[in-house]
Parts: sequence; structure tokens; C-alpha cells
Amino acid sequence: MISKSLLMSAAVALTCSLGFSQDKKQQDIKSIKSMCGCYEVKFNFTETFSYPKDSLTYKPSETKHESALEWVQLIEDTPNKIVMQHLLIVSPEMIIKHWRQDWLYENTDLYSFDKGTSWKYKKLDKKAVKGQWTQKVYQVDDSPRYEGSSTWVHVDGKDYWANVADAPLPRREQTKRNDYNVLKRRNIHEITATGWNHEQDNDKLVRDDAGKDVLLAQEKGFDVYTKVDDSKCVAGQKWWAENNALWKNVRDKWQTLFDRHKDLNLEAKVDRKALYSLLFDLKPDTAKAETDKIIDKFVK
Repeated sequence: MISKSLLMSAAVALTCSLGFSQDKKQQDIKSIKSMCGCYEVKFNFTETFSYPKDSLTYKPSETKHESALEWVQLIEDTPNKIVMQHLLIVSPEMIIKHWRQDWLYENTDLYSFDKGTSWKYKKLDKKAVKGQWTQKVYQVDDSPRYEGSSTWVHVDGKDYWANVADAPLPRREQTKRNDYNVLKRRNIHEITATGWNHEQDNDKLVRDDAGKDVLLAQEKGFDVYTKVDDSKCVAGQKWWAENNALWKNVRDKWQTLFDRHKDLNLEAKVDRKALYSLLFDLKPDTAKAETDKIIDKFVK
């Protein structure tokens, strides 16, 4: 027979464990949401090593140093899901809808990039994702890009999340490179005293139809987000207020496709036009039926 003291000890231990879990989750949420706001961003990429079969003809990617002003808008905030939309502010008159990141707590549904325009659906084990957050990164048209589940770490004054996930070629390389077809991204999101950093150590892979990978080259990425006053990003805030209904319709349509929990295969272009081009041309008051129709044309 179990004594009352043992039962009480077990209850206290469970209560402390639950309390620690909730405190940890709140720390995670604070870190994730701190990435919202107005930022001056420096994007830095350089190819570090290469392993081509023919080193005489191989041309490495050029080193990139670019800067931008970016508004990161919080568009969904629930205990288990945080959604943030990035907007590039080229000028007060020119705002470009950039990438989007969703954070889901203990998520078990994942779309893993395969190659080309195909993503494989994966069901994750509940035990494997306990206490973890999935980061789902989407392209400018809200189609999938890459996803991964990992634990936020808060130790020795550092707050970061690290993960490895396959992704399509980055936009900076899509029109310049065709000698590899998968970018294996090692991503670290670290919160800093002045904002946050997105650090990357990536593999450029050649993946064949059997799923075999050959390493072509590696690159280092280091994107520095420095927080500035929100007033510098007023143009982005206004643009989102005018256009958010349109893009909610787009997100909702994609969600119905993701909720099928099936592999996703997309067309790169329809009538010689990319999906983002068609969506960017729409007016803010475009009906959902129209955006649904456009997206459906790209789903195989």
C-alpha cells in the first residue's frame, strides 16, 4: 500500500514539473514574439567550401552583403501558435510582402521539402516533440518553404532555437544556379540585446530521384536584425492594414490544403507566370473565391 507521504511527494513533484514547464513555455513565447517590430537588417552570405567534380569550371556564388528595413507584423497570437509576417520597406510607396514564420507548440504535422516543387507530409511522434516548437517558414505567396521542430534553449543568458531542415533554392540563387536542387539549412535564431540574429550553415545538395544526396558546396549566412523605433516602419504597418484581409484569404486556402495531411506537389508556373506574381497583382478587396481559384491552379 502506498503511503500518504509518498503520494504527497509525488503530487508536489508533479506540480513543480508542470510549473517549470509553463515557465519555460512562457520564456519561449517571449523570445519568439520579441522578433516582431521594426528592424534594420543586414543580410550576409558567402560560399565557404566547394566539392565539385570539375573544379576548373565550377564558379562559386558571389558573396552577398545587403541591407534592408523590415517590419515584422504579429498576425496571430494564441498559446500554441504565433504567426509573424515580414514586410520589406523599400520606400514609403513600395512595400514587398516577404517571408512568413509560424511557430507551433508541440506540433506533430510537418511538411518536409523533397525537391523541385514537392513537399512530403510527415507525422511526428507526440513524445518526440514534447516541449518543442515547430517553425514553419513560408514563401512570399504563402506556399511552404521549410519546417522543423526543436527546443528553445535559455541558458547562460542566451536564448536561441536551432534546427536542420531541407529547403528549395533561396531566391537569391534561383535565377543564377541550376547545379544543385536542395539547400539543407542549419538555422539558429538567437535573441540579442539589440534584436536578433538568424545564423545559417547550409549545404548545397544535388538530390536524385532515388533521394540520394551529393554535397556540392557549403555556405555561411548571418542575418543581423537590429531593432529600431517602430515609427520608422509606419509605411509597412499601413500597407498591412490595407492588405491583410487579402492575405488572410490566401493563408486560409493554403491551410485547407495542408490539413489534408498528404504530400504536396505544385506547379512552378501556370501560363508562364509564378504564383507570387499573380497574387501580388491582386487588389486588396479581391474575393476569396478568386484567390482560391488561382492557388488551385498550382496544385497538382
